[in-house]
Amino acid sequence: MFLVLSVCVLALVLRGEAQDHQASLWRGNDRSGRCQYTFTVPSPSEASCPQLGASEVEGLKARLGVLEALLTQLTGKHTLSPGGHRDTGGHAELLEALNRAVGEKNRLQGEKERLDRELGGLQRRMEDMRRETERLRSRQCPPQTPVVQSSSSQQDRNPVRPAAGSSQVSHLMTRLNRQEDSSSLRDSAWQDATSGFQELKAEVTEVPAPDGNRDNTGCGALVSVGEPVTHRKADNIAGKYGVWMQDPEAVSPYGPDMVWRIDTIGAEVRQLFGYDDMEQLSKGFPSKVLLLPDPLESTGATLYRGSLYYQRRLSRTLIRYDLASESVAARRELPHAGFHGQFPYSWGGYTDIDLSVDEKGLWAVYSTNKAQGAIVISQLDPHTLQVKKSWETNIRKASVANSFIVCGRLYTVASYTAPNTVINYMYNTDTSQGKATSIPFKNKYGYNSMIDYSLAQKKLFAWDNFHLVSYDIRLGRQQAN
Repeated sequence: MFLVLSVCVLALVLRGEAQDHQASLWRGNDRSGRCQYTFTVPSPSEASCPQLGASEVEGLKARLGVLEALLTQLTGKHTLSPGGHRDTGGHAELLEALNRAVGEKNRLQGEKERLDRELGGLQRRMEDMRRETERLRSRQCPPQTPVVQSSSSQQDRNPVRPAAGSSQVSHLMTRLNRQEDSSSLRDSAWQDATSGFQELKAEVTEVPAPDGNRDNTGCGALVSVGEPVTHRKADNIAGKYGVWMQDPEAVSPYGPDMVWRIDTIGAEVRQLFGYDDMEQLSKGFPSKVLLLPDPLESTGATLYRGSLYYQRRLSRTLIRYDLASESVAARRELPHAGFHGQFPYSWGGYTDIDLSVDEKGLWAVYSTNKAQGAIVISQLDPHTLQVKKSWETNIRKASVANSFIVCGRLYTVASYTAPNTVINYMYNTDTSQGKATSIPFKNKYGYNSMIDYSLAQKKLFAWDNFHLVSYDIRLGRQQAN
């Protein structure tokens, strides 16, 4: 702008000299397009105009700067003024960004307050649970009231019997009641926050009066099964299925009260836990842990005369493991037996071969391709594991939930999940005859994976969905030949 003004002044000077110092009138449009008149008169005393002073130049620059700023505001362009300040458009953007940042800060502050409230609630719940756990641990078990036995004449008129686990006063409850506080004694891996053991309650129920062919101490047919009594809950997921047992003819160094347990979930099931008695089992204090040389498959193991009998994983091989020497005493394949899911019980679990012990010795319950899935019963030699004799039944193994053998008779259970099911079939190896039955049986915890007759206790042992339970049973009198 200053350059243009200088050019105009120079032109006027030259024009004045050319007109011989005469006055002149000039007309033209200004920058806004309006007509403007300019009258020029030469100086009578000055031959030429002196140079502009520095102060005048600075004044012109200031006025030109003001004009440029006004022009920028009128056109609305987002440019910087000579003073370096941004216009109102840039200020609006900064204000919008600030508002967004403040909103985000407020949102995060609200989220933090909500999380703080949830954390406080969880801390209060944990404190309540801790106090409840301490209260349960410090609570003593109620005393067990023994069942009063009536006279023989009264039994004939109104016979009664104690429910499962209370034969007079159960061995387990008697020993537990002598403890001042057994609830604090438990496995280190025990995660249950309830009391240390299940309370056993004696109930008096009516049963049919025994006739001349029935006797509690006989070895006849099964008459009834009592209520399930819980002795222990397994420690972790490996104990959802398993097998527990006692040796009816224990051999030194282990006594007749010794109880053994195997958790059967896992690819390499090899640990055998031993407990000095039922009380230690309920508390979870094993006194012996043995590592089997071969992995075990499923829940069909049993104990007899100082040896553990079990099926080797992924095979039809049976193994006799001597507990005293901790070594394999015998090994033999069960001829033609299905294994690893060929002929299991209805609940699965690779229960193709089920070993058991009763008054007549060692048994194997299984099936073969020749039997087309029907249950085969074989009596085994306890030393060599050779098959002594076999019976083929007419009931399919996959149609029943489990089975057990008492006094040479095979009994099958209809369901492993129904709370109230029945023992639906019996096969007598003495007569080689089978028949349908309907003896009530209860699955208390809804997933019964093991049922075996314990010759040592004269009861049924079962493993029901992490829980080790037992059942009292009633047998009829042995029929005369």
